Amino acid sequence: MDPPGPRVTESDGTPGEWYLHIFAAEQPDLNWENPEVAADFEQTLRFWLDRGVDGFRLDVAHGMAKPDGLPDMETVVTRLLANDDSDPRFNHPAVHDIHRRIRKVLDEYPDAVSIGEVWVDDNTRFGEYLRPDELHLAFNFRLAQTPFSAEAVRAAIDNSLAAVAPVGASPTWTLSNHDIAREVTRYGGGFEGVARARAMMMVELALPGAVFIYNGSELSLPNVDDLPDAVLQDPVWERSGHTERGRDGCRVPIPWEGSAPPFGFTSAAQSWLPIPAQWAALTVEAQLEELGSTLSLYRRAIELRGVRPEFAGPRIEWYGSPQGCLAFRRPGGLVCVLNASSVPISLPPGEVLLASAPPENGHLPANAAAWLV
Repeated sequence: MDPPGPRVTESDGTPGEWYLHIFAAEQPDLNWENPEVAADFEQTLRFWLDRGVDGFRLDVAHGMAKPDGLPDMETVVTRLLANDDSDPRFNHPAVHDIHRRIRKVLDEYPDAVSIGEVWVDDNTRFGEYLRPDELHLAFNFRLAQTPFSAEAVRAAIDNSLAAVAPVGASPTWTLSNHDIAREVTRYGGGFEGVARARAMMMVELALPGAVFIYNGSELSLPNVDDLPDAVLQDPVWERSGHTERGRDGCRVPIPWEGSAPPFGFTSAAQSWLPIPAQWAALTVEAQLEELGSTLSLYRRAIELRGVRPEFAGPRIEWYGSPQGCLAFRRPGGLVCVLNASSVPISLPPGEVLLASAPPENGHLPANAAAWLV
């Protein structure tokens, strides 16, 4: 078998032991079969929990255990995460024992939560991470991977609900994160992309479960795909020999205030990735002063979700809707309508609680969503 990775450098400068790293060389994989490693990790968890942290996000939570003997892979992979359920580097059954040990520690702190990044497509195997003695929540990225299509969105919702139902866990929803293009850009960019992103935000906030909002989504930030080569910092850029630009386009810092970069993000002359000057209209400061802004819509939607009884209940019921659209009802009485078609549609009976775009004469515009009670 080939050596598992690079070697450590001893204090005298000579090469030492080989070690495995699936990601960066600076990130050696831990050997969870070593009881000292597990004990030290538990001590670290308690160190932070004793100081009042609310919990932990476990990156690549499905990749902590490895097959016995670290066998060679049949084919060499060029991407770190291929999202392939058969990849032997990930989703090894022994990973669940690790999560059980972590959960035992967290159970000593009733208000703490563990959230796993779990790229596992098979619903049965995905649900295993959410059994009562493992993770509290696991990111489900199906909505983030779904195009702006009523049929595709409905399928993603059904799939996500089905993934957690057998273990009685809470579903999770997100439209973007630090690894994928921002939703405004994915949905077409420009005015259309913003309108669709606002509508999809209302869909996910109407669903039962936990919603995760990637910073900047609440401002309708797009990807910045024209960053100069000289400022790119994603390791993918270097490791690919400058052939893959990586994920920096969705990681540009959010603009806070003012009329010029870096918009209050830092006191330095420039932020770690440059913020486009045209984002002056998208700053938090500017949007707080505008009732129709995306930030104002987010704040109002989150407020209503937290206080209105119509959002109660752990399930949804699909409601009849025109072609290219979808609608569902929560047990508490909320109806959510998404118009993903190209023409306005008639709204079902009820009072409009909130809409991503103003209805006109009882009709919801294209690329919009509404809540009714």
